[in-house]
Amino acid sequence: MTEPGTVLLTGPTRNLGRHAVLAMAGRPDGQRPDLLLVGRAGRDLTAVADEARALGARVHEIGCDLASLADVRTAAVTVQGLLAAGAVRPLRALVANAGIMSADTRRASSDGYEMTFAVNHLAHAQLVGDLLGSFTAPARVVLLGSNTYHANFWRKLLGVPEAEWADPVELARPATGDQSPGTATSGVAYSNAKLAILYYAHELQRRAGAGISVSVFEPGWMPGTALGRDAPKAFQSIGRALGRIPGVSTPERSGPLLAAMALDDKWAHLRDGAFVLKTKLTEVQPIAHDPERERRLWEATAELLERAAASH
Repeated sequence: MTEPGTVLLTGPTRNLGRHAVLAMAGRPDGQRPDLLLVGRAGRDLTAVADEARALGARVHEIGCDLASLADVRTAAVTVQGLLAAGAVRPLRALVANAGIMSADTRRASSDGYEMTFAVNHLAHAQLVGDLLGSFTAPARVVLLGSNTYHANFWRKLLGVPEAEWADPVELARPATGDQSPGTATSGVAYSNAKLAILYYAHELQRRAGAGISVSVFEPGWMPGTALGRDAPKAFQSIGRALGRIPGVSTPERSGPLLAAMALDDKWAHLRDGAFVLKTKLTEVQPIAHDPERERRLWEATAELLERAAASH
């Protein structure tokens, strides 16, 4: 077994992220990684860090608002400093767990980008890009995916919209004009962001080098979690009710599975954006493999990140 080293995880304070952190921290000596928890500074971040320490983990909290690319760049510098100082063991895994679904696509990040695309894709692209040279091989990048990018029977029945792909610069542009928060538009933005993560995973693997493996984890549908906290109250109530159905995914069940993706030998072979649905390696739909879109996303992402950096 590879020495577990250090795992960086974004979005550690609630639901899936919190349970992944506690699953990693609760591992036996020799299998327990050091933890870098990147999330919004405050009581929740402190609380989960303290819980992980109580289980025996060495933990560093890194306050960061993922809706601010300047914050993300600062967080990456902090990580590099901790690694250089030997405050944590070598960086072996980065888990890009944080995500939101903004109810209003007119809402912009501090850099002027549509919020769902900014947090789910751009923030993690910034963080991963800044830290690519800081990993110690063999290392893993685990991105959080979703099957919402394509429609199936159940998604159609529940009115979950599939992706409507456009040039990434357009996807990053906040909507204008009249829009009722919570309409299908926000669902399309979320599905677009999740399709972008698949495209990014494939292109990242081409550029990351042999020592870094890129995979995508789908935790299963978890209705009622904080992901939909901006959604209308009625939608949230329905989600909480559905979350009590036996067999539906929950953070308590899926958090340890995400921890396993970052640490277990079982998943050490995954590369090329391999997609795992809870515990099953799964083929993505043909639309999720498109080298031309993947190259364009990489180029456009670089443009958007550079534009944000130049404005500060």
